[in-house]
Amino acid sequence: MIPTAYSKPGRFFRGNLHTHSTLSDGLVTPEEVCRRYKAEGYDFISLTDHFVGLYDWPIADTTAFHDDEFTTIAGAELHSGAQENGDLWHIVAVGLPKDFAPSKTKFFSVTDDQETGPEIAQRARDAGAYVILAHPEWSGLTNADARSIEAAHAVEGYNHSCYVDCARPDGCHTLDVLLMEGRRVNLVATDDAHFNGHDAFGGWVMVKAEKNDPELLLEALKAGDFYSSQGPEIRHIEIKDKKIHVECSAAARVIFQGVGCKSHAVFGESMTRCETPLNKMGHSKWFRVTVVDRAGKMAWSNPIWLD
Repeated sequence: MIPTAYSKPGRFFRGNLHTHSTLSDGLVTPEEVCRRYKAEGYDFISLTDHFVGLYDWPIADTTAFHDDEFTTIAGAELHSGAQENGDLWHIVAVGLPKDFAPSKTKFFSVTDDQETGPEIAQRARDAGAYVILAHPEWSGLTNADARSIEAAHAVEGYNHSCYVDCARPDGCHTLDVLLMEGRRVNLVATDDAHFNGHDAFGGWVMVKAEKNDPELLLEALKAGDFYSSQGPEIRHIEIKDKKIHVECSAAARVIFQGVGCKSHAVFGESMTRCETPLNKMGHSKWFRVTVVDRAGKMAWSNPIWLD
């Protein structure tokens, strides 16, 4: 069995799915955001400014910055309703239509007349967006919070801005709890860049598509045809002869993770291939792969379901 990210035609395109500009609380213009990401070798981004009345509910039109090498997907970071801790929800929606109806969130505060987080997330998904649970550790999401967003396609497993600003970058525990409950959600790494520090170019997705086209990229995201990275490459994953086989850029560790405490690490020097018996995952119905290089940078596969 080969996951479709490694069996379908096309190539991997590098992109950031969570970015801010002067349309909300970012420090550089949409044009400059696009210029910087293109200059850093990205193929695409989604500009996801804060969708609140304070900023006139922005969904940036960045089509003027498209060319043969770089494209964008419209998006926004949605805010509405309270999490269990009383804080306002943060939900990233990539591929959001430009006529998406404004929420009743005028400022970064919770009011009684707002939609709930699950409601605005579902409305975004129904409108065609790819819905992401933003920075679970930074937000202080409970497991009940995470369960409530049934519209979520993915969890931010790594948020670079949250790493830089407050050392709370992680979402993999939230992801694994949902996976153990049977939820088929994926993992994304993002920047959440505001350009007020070293918060850009630290986490991205590698999306498999035949062309660097917004619609094809969005379709591939929804299909799970991507992996996430801080630098390492995951070049191939295959289940064959009751073993999990991985090909990657030079790695010091390749870790296989399954349900609960099920995991197995393979150590080496400049490994570009490794394998582990499938039975190391025990009774798990899924597994995922984490590749770690000598500098400690990671790449993460999406969960691979064994059915």
